[in-house]
Amino acid sequence: MATLTPQHKSYSVYQPSGVEWLGKVPVHWAVARLKSHVANIADQTDDCGADEIYLTLENVESWTGKLLEVGNDASFDSRVKRFQVGDVLFGRLRPYLAKVTSPNCNGVCVSEFFVLRSRSDGFMPKYLEYLLLSKPIIDAINSATYGAKMPRADWQYMGGMKQPVPPLTEQTTIAAFLDCETAKIDALVSKKEHLIELLQEKRTALISRAVTKGLDPNAPMKDSGIEWLGDVPAHWEVRRLKTLCSMKSGDGISAMSIEPVGEYPVYGGNGLRGYTSRYNHDGAFVLIGRQGALCGNVYVARGKFWATEHAVVATLAFGHEIVWFSAILTAMNLNQYSFAAAQPGLAVERIMNLHLPLPPLAEQRAIATFLYQETAKLDSLVAKVHEAIKLLEEKRAALVSAAVTGKIDVREEAECT
Repeated sequence: MATLTPQHKSYSVYQPSGVEWLGKVPVHWAVARLKSHVANIADQTDDCGADEIYLTLENVESWTGKLLEVGNDASFDSRVKRFQVGDVLFGRLRPYLAKVTSPNCNGVCVSEFFVLRSRSDGFMPKYLEYLLLSKPIIDAINSATYGAKMPRADWQYMGGMKQPVPPLTEQTTIAAFLDCETAKIDALVSKKEHLIELLQEKRTALISRAVTKGLDPNAPMKDSGIEWLGDVPAHWEVRRLKTLCSMKSGDGISAMSIEPVGEYPVYGGNGLRGYTSRYNHDGAFVLIGRQGALCGNVYVARGKFWATEHAVVATLAFGHEIVWFSAILTAMNLNQYSFAAAQPGLAVERIMNLHLPLPPLAEQRAIATFLYQETAKLDSLVAKVHEAIKLLEEKRAALVSAAVTGKIDVREEAECT
């Protein structure tokens, strides 16, 4: 867990809050049940005005309150809730996702939000948003959900929780401080996410270059006759995919048969799904995602495993290198050959007729070794950047929790620099 830096001061005098998760609070702060200062509004409607937005849980980013791809061109299968500027929306479905936001305009939202409206002597909206994004509060609310598969927050419990209530002027100061500091952290996260994108692009280009041009920059080249492929080394063949492998979908398996641990791994279209007591493949195979947004996803599975019906299992002919084969399939971007539908699916018959460059076996092995070494370096860099992002997110969460619960005094730090 990230720790706060030494420049954050504490309040001079604290008092017990009487709440286990909250601990002590500044002596001039109040502690009160949430429902004594906040009303849970249930103003339902079946209409969204032209100047209003429509929000679902998917429109709210977890833990940040940011709105994503908001619109108002929605049709409702059921009645929705109306909210106004100043309300705070709390996602009650799977509250551990921390879908909390305070929109700066009027609108409607799905019923999976609590619409919380502060009373005049209660919370200023932005402070309340940050308060409800505090990890200790999210954890407490999540501990009292109902429904096993679709856990939901209970307003009676949530509204009865005691919360810290600073003076309104101090709430404004805390919110301004957090707006500034979280914006700085979010900017750093955004830069690191962009770096990951660049590294992934470099990885993709590295694979594509190696499997289509080879490792010898001085090798004579020839026109492959294939538009996407261009020139290839002159001594390489150009063959149809179906001459190198066979392809067949995996087999169905019930969700009840898949466990978190077990004897044999279960692979679906996008990788490991869990484990089971049976297997339907034994050896080394390339698996390709067959359905969904990530169809065309390619990875290698080895040993005894179960391949589900959501994966296409490619069995490579003898005399070829499977890591090279996986790499060329990745470079071919098989997702582009899915057929359009509500649930995209891979057109196996079509991809089996695609052409691909075929180097001799020795070069296939050399390319596989090269890619293993070089992609490992890039993957290590990506992992380090992901870890840095995780630390920044932990720092953000710790800062929010410390500020809204009075563990740090930010009254002299609110000016954003």
